[in-house]
Amino acid sequence: MHKQGAIARYRRKMADKQRRRSSESAEVETGLSLHHIDKAHVNHTLFEPSKAVRVESHVSSMEEYRRLYDQSISDPALFWSSIAKQFYWKEPWNDATVHSYNFDRRNGKIFVEWFKGGKTNVCYNVLDHQIKAKGSGDRVAFYWVGNDPAHSRSITYSELLVDVCKFANVLKAQGVKKGDRVAIYMPMVIELVVAMLACARIGAVHSIVFGGFSADSLANRMIDAKSAVLVTADGVYRGSKLIHLKEIADQAVEKCKAKEFSVRRCIVLQSLKKEEVKGEASPAKRRHIGLPWNDSIDVWWADVMETASDECEPEWLDAEDPLFMLYTSGSTGKPKGVLHTNGGYFVYAATTFKYSFDHQPNDVFWCTADIGWITGHTYITYGPMANSATSILFEGVPTYPQCDRFWTICEEYKVTKFYTAPTAIRTLMKFSDESVTKHDLSSLKAIGTVGEPINPEAWHWYYNVVGGKRCSVPDTYWQTETGGHVITPLPGATPMKAGSATLPFFGIQPVLVDKNGIEIEGEAEGYLCLKKPWPGIMRTVYGDHDRFESTYFDLFKGYYFTGDGAFRDRDGYYWITGRADDVINVSGHRIGTAEVESALVEHPSVVEAAVVGRPHEVKTESMYCFVTLKQGAVFDETVIKELKLKVREKIGPFATPDVVQNAPALPKTRSGKIMRRILRKVAQNDRNMGDVSTLADSSVVEELFTNRID
Repeated sequence: MHKQGAIARYRRKMADKQRRRSSESAEVETGLSLHHIDKAHVNHTLFEPSKAVRVESHVSSMEEYRRLYDQSISDPALFWSSIAKQFYWKEPWNDATVHSYNFDRRNGKIFVEWFKGGKTNVCYNVLDHQIKAKGSGDRVAFYWVGNDPAHSRSITYSELLVDVCKFANVLKAQGVKKGDRVAIYMPMVIELVVAMLACARIGAVHSIVFGGFSADSLANRMIDAKSAVLVTADGVYRGSKLIHLKEIADQAVEKCKAKEFSVRRCIVLQSLKKEEVKGEASPAKRRHIGLPWNDSIDVWWADVMETASDECEPEWLDAEDPLFMLYTSGSTGKPKGVLHTNGGYFVYAATTFKYSFDHQPNDVFWCTADIGWITGHTYITYGPMANSATSILFEGVPTYPQCDRFWTICEEYKVTKFYTAPTAIRTLMKFSDESVTKHDLSSLKAIGTVGEPINPEAWHWYYNVVGGKRCSVPDTYWQTETGGHVITPLPGATPMKAGSATLPFFGIQPVLVDKNGIEIEGEAEGYLCLKKPWPGIMRTVYGDHDRFESTYFDLFKGYYFTGDGAFRDRDGYYWITGRADDVINVSGHRIGTAEVESALVEHPSVVEAAVVGRPHEVKTESMYCFVTLKQGAVFDETVIKELKLKVREKIGPFATPDVVQNAPALPKTRSGKIMRRILRKVAQNDRNMGDVSTLADSSVVEELFTNRID
């Protein structure tokens, strides 16, 4: 009996080992790994919406939420059609085919269509329609607040319409037509909104590039999108730092030329210098302003706007015609041009804004994001303006010139709905509570978070100190690819849990699956997928539909894979646990590790590089880089500085690595694949390695621990 028991134990041990090996092989094969949540530390305390919020809410109870949610799932065509009909359509879509789709590549090409055949124009809907149908002409569309507290201005919907029509005519005069791509590389100024809406008015596809990206990143995006027209500005101050946007843009134009792509026109906004510069300004005067200038392609914004007509008929577009493209990092080195279309994206942006923030007519809404990211597209421009909202457009940073800049603005403009990133919250909570409480924030009703999961400690500070324990906290989960919120509490209905994104938005069916793509029921942890389409989902990767299919639909057949892991608790609430693929979330910026690795190996001393993320108390994750140098090369502070600079130049300052470690060898399987799970353990100084039997050389691990940097 003793011998049989020993044999049984041995067989169980070998079976467990084989299962671990299979699991490790699956991880290496798919490139996925889950960040597990400590379920024992999940706090199920519910924070109910206040009566003051409930009483005016569009959805004021969980019963009402469930009724609307069930309707959106059982009859999505009826649900979304009734919402879409609240906007202007030149020609209606076919009610019999409100939407069609295929989420399973085994059944042919992946596609999604909503309201196909319907003719509309998004710019018309956010301006003309708001003015004519809703009487919003005299309503302030944006209060612009500059980096310098002394600089501010406002613009009404009617005034904005005039400027948009004029710039639309400027673009047409430059030969821009329906379907052409226009690159926009600008600071957070009203003219940025003007440029993007002007594109939408004439059917051009705007490609906005965040002003923190480098010349390389800007050039690569212009080349990929074939953007022959660039709209930029002379520069911008971020805090006390001057960013020379025009110089970066010039470098990007030269890089485009080197790759045999020509930018034929660069329209330059004078943002830094406040004095007006007329068209007759001589080259000498332009040099006096301090700008490099190329008369063959450069023109001043003010010059071309001066003679442009303020009337421009909109281009009536099919709902499935493209509206914009926005590049986002993926697990390969090349950023993806996420493409959104007119009808579905617009309807979804308008609806999520209305319900997620419980927008009311007298609200003053402030999303602190940059329009260069999807948050700014959906919740600064398209979503708010579709609801005739008054918003704040902020050029500065949270801590300049003082650490209470956010709260000063909230008090001055009587902000009612505030939306920012957990990174900003964690930064600001380091200062005394008095920097918040000395301001009158009684106007606030909802204070949202975006870009990354918020840790419970930051959530409680935000709720208690900023929100005064009376504000709802929409902890919104979504992506560039989803177009708008997919999991979020509704301010007047959903009881909140600190750190949980809570429940799905209308039309969204989240599921958790295991590594084999099998749905997991009940309280569980797994890979977060969405089944069945919603109007705001991206339609393709620009110029590369195969990449769209392989990135989002190949791994788990029949589902859209978010790339994130999640935990679903006993109440059905979702807790996002982080990226499961090789993408790092640094301060809400998704950065593909392959893109960083590609920059590192351009250094002449580097033969191989691997990048992982490790937890960071402010930025959520920081970048930890491992580099293998050529034989004879010396790893020293000079090399480290050069490598960090290389990443800054290729991607942008926000992508600068925190740590660069010497790695004479990287942990690899016998087939030569890098085991990133091991590298994450090294970065976190966690020697609980699990099964390392698939390593070709296990001695590599100890050397990595010896060389690691805190």
